[in-house]
Formats: sequence, structure tokens, C-alpha cells
Amino acid sequence: MEVIVTSRPQELGRLGADAVAAALRVRERPAIGVATGSSPQPVYAELGRRVAAGELSFAAANVFMLDEYVGLPPGDPRRYRSEIDRDVVARLDVDPARVHGPDGSAADLPAECAAYERAIADAGGIDVQLLGIGSDGHIAFNEPGSSLASRTRIKTLTAQTRADNARFFDDDPEAVPRHCLTQGVGTIMEARHLVLVATGRGKAEAVHHLVEGAISALWPATILQMHPHVTVLLDDAAASRLQLGSYVREAWAAKPAWQGL
Repeated sequence: MEVIVTSRPQELGRLGADAVAAALRVRERPAIGVATGSSPQPVYAELGRRVAAGELSFAAANVFMLDEYVGLPPGDPRRYRSEIDRDVVARLDVDPARVHGPDGSAADLPAECAAYERAIADAGGIDVQLLGIGSDGHIAFNEPGSSLASRTRIKTLTAQTRADNARFFDDDPEAVPRHCLTQGVGTIMEARHLVLVATGRGKAEAVHHLVEGAISALWPATILQMHPHVTVLLDDAAASRLQLGSYVREAWAAKPAWQGL
């Protein structure tokens, strides 16, 4: 796990975009995993700049979502597919037909989850997966207590997650769906490169456990310590609880340029 701390949001965007750009060069039809929320926004902004400048193209890429609410109808602006359309498809030259996500309005949810797993496998696996982290250590919608070997499935959202997301539902936690479909922890761990972005003091405790804590289902993101290629991009506030904060800054400053991300 490589941890990078920077005080400049544009630097987080540049580094995240560098990782995605590298993945676009790996295969003829690369697979890019995208996340919702505020954390990856600097990455999407920088990718959009590069696409507009003719430096990158997503025309041949498949794009895979992490999760989706259960019960919201297609076209609902609060669906995560709608958010990805706004933040990713509208900024990049992504073919909307190549954006894949579990359908939370499907009649048979277990079958939908199994089909989504097959779609990822049929695409040859995900080359780079962008991630955020919840204040309780969840990744995607794998809440505390989730199996660290789990696959795409239906999950019940915690009261904390629903309260955190109430701002998208007129500040009414009861309006937030109680269930979601989410890539499992095991599914996420099969991506070739994981890039997790975290900003703000509210993420500091979760980041401390992610980087320095014991691997535990109580903090699902800690399993990332076992992945062979993880990049964690932090601002100063998110890194404020790291006991090894000075060392990770020294390691990044001294890293040979030829190593890349």
C-alpha cells in the first residue's frame, strides 16, 4: 500500500488521473471502476481536462460502477447511475452503452447481482478501481461486519450511512433507501489497481484504521492492506490521525520517478 499525502486538491486529481491514464494503456478495451461521492471529483475534473485536450480517450473503455440504491426507478436523479452520468459520462468521451452497474430496480435482485459479476468477468476484470471510504471504514456499500470475501449482493444500509446520505434526499434520512446493491469486498479486491481518495478530517479515523490498523470486518477497508497494488491519496486533514504520517510523506518525497504509481 502506497500512501500519498498532499495539501493540494489538484495534486490528488492529477495523481488519480495518472493511475486511470495508465490503465487506459493496458488493454485494447480497458475496464475502469468508478466511484460516486465528493472524493473522486478532483480526479474526474482532471480526466475531463485531459479528454478535452485530446490527451486521453475513454471511447474503447468499459466503465463499472460500485453500487446502486434498491428501489429508485430508472432516471431518478438520486440514483448512482444518474450521478455517474453527470460526473463521468458528461465529462469524458465514455460510450453510455459501456457504463455498467447493478440495477437496483431489477425484479430479481440476486440474479442481477450474479449477472453483474459475470459482466465484470466478461470484460476481463477491472484494471483500475477508484474508491472512497466511509467514516466508519466502509468501501462501496460494504458496511462494518461485511464479509471480506463477499461478492456483489444486496446490503442493508446502516443508520449512519443513511444519515450521511440524507443531504441528497432533502435532508430526510427516512427517504434514503434502506437497501443497495454493491460490489463485494472480494469483488473489489480482484481489481488490478485500487486507488482510494479520502479528504477531510471526518475521514481521519477510518484512514488511520485503513493504513495502520488490524485487518477486521469492523473496518472493511482494512482488507486493502492485503492487495498487491493500492494507492491511497489523502489531504492533510484525512491524514491527521496517521501515526506514521511523517514517514509516508518522506517515502513519497524520496520515491524514484521511474517507479510510477
